Amino acid sequence: MYRFFLCFAVSFVARAANPTADLLAELIRVDTSNPPGNEAKLDELLAAKLKPLGFTVEMFPTPQAGKSHMIARLKGDGSAKPVLIASHADVVGVEREKWSVPPFDGVIKDGYVWGRGAIDFKGGVAVFAEAVMRLARNKVPLKRDVIFMVEADEESAPNNTTWLAQTQWEKMDCEFALNEGGWIMKRPDGKVRYVSISTADKSAVTLVLTAHGTSTHSSMPRPDSAIFSLAKALSKLSDYETKPELTASTREFFLTLAKTSEPPMSTYFTDLVNSKDPAVVARADKEISQDILLHAIMRNTIAPVLLQAGFRGNVIPGSADATINFRTIPGTTPEDLIAEMKRVIGDPSVDVAIPRAAAAPRRAAESSTGTELYRALAESAGKVWPGVPVTPYLFQAGTDAAAWRSRGVPVYGIYPYPISNEDLSRMHGNDERVPVESLEQGTDLIYRTLLRVAAK
Repeated sequence: MYRFFLCFAVSFVARAANPTADLLAELIRVDTSNPPGNEAKLDELLAAKLKPLGFTVEMFPTPQAGKSHMIARLKGDGSAKPVLIASHADVVGVEREKWSVPPFDGVIKDGYVWGRGAIDFKGGVAVFAEAVMRLARNKVPLKRDVIFMVEADEESAPNNTTWLAQTQWEKMDCEFALNEGGWIMKRPDGKVRYVSISTADKSAVTLVLTAHGTSTHSSMPRPDSAIFSLAKALSKLSDYETKPELTASTREFFLTLAKTSEPPMSTYFTDLVNSKDPAVVARADKEISQDILLHAIMRNTIAPVLLQAGFRGNVIPGSADATINFRTIPGTTPEDLIAEMKRVIGDPSVDVAIPRAAAAPRRAAESSTGTELYRALAESAGKVWPGVPVTPYLFQAGTDAAAWRSRGVPVYGIYPYPISNEDLSRMHGNDERVPVESLEQGTDLIYRTLLRVAAK
């Protein structure tokens, strides 16, 4: 039966004209920039497509008007616990003047769908939605419920999935879940190089550097300038590089890259994982880190994101603040970072502290690669891209997966479309885009995966 429905799906796609790309363009045209989000508008658009196909659709409004979570359920016979696929409706804002196309027009041209959220994560919403709708259209008998969730506030808390799980966990509970995360990366020639499935996320930690000085008239500057002290501290951080810290999944990821690379890069990847010589590791780190994605996943990263000092042009302020965003390897604590930053800065007049309102870092165990869902995803990737290696992966950013992982539910992450380094660099940036062909392949991947885990 599984083969019948798969063949039926392939013939259906051949007759359709890029349904996932068309759906993505439609989703992009609903501006869900967060803040404020207004995700409910996108939920309503999807609900109108899902309900006629037999999905039970529920909306969960948040305390903020216009924001909601949507949970759509395609019923199975209940002989197995549900599988859930999660996506988020909100996107980050844009600098409109720096885009070559209108960011919310959902333009399809040159083989790409262009617009804010094309990669993160309306492309995923479109792929996941088309895959689950294909199950319904093809009337696939299911042994478990398939839950399709569209989240609010993933890009900007507080009303995200962790908030929702406090009161609606029974609606979200599942055996395992699929989310955003790992990457399907292309070579320069356009062929897929590897498929990475994230099994854990880095945590986000915020620290504030505060430099102190004497507040006085700007015509009489003193040597204890808070702004100059802060600038010197930031300069030291700019010149500082944290050391590589490889988790088990990251080691496997880099060894996979070694197998799919030519010398000398293959040697650098192997040296990074296996060498005991600090000089050899440092050389490998330097070469590998030219790829900013690879640089990020193997270490704690340091990113200044906000500056605050002064209140008028003729007053030297008595303090100056810099907010630093760290993305940390599992096991790193805020206290570890504070001690490391104080050592690097080496100036007792600069405080390093956790903001009072900061939430505690979300920590959860890494998801096992031994589950039915991970195996199905890996096997399906092998069908869509024969011979391409599949590897677990530590996601370099954060997602809403903690809502499930913190309760012991395995979550696996993937951006379900092959992209190039150039495409990746546009995510959260200008002229975000995703290839039409990749959306088609991604829909095939997710549909195959759902058939393997949910079909009778």
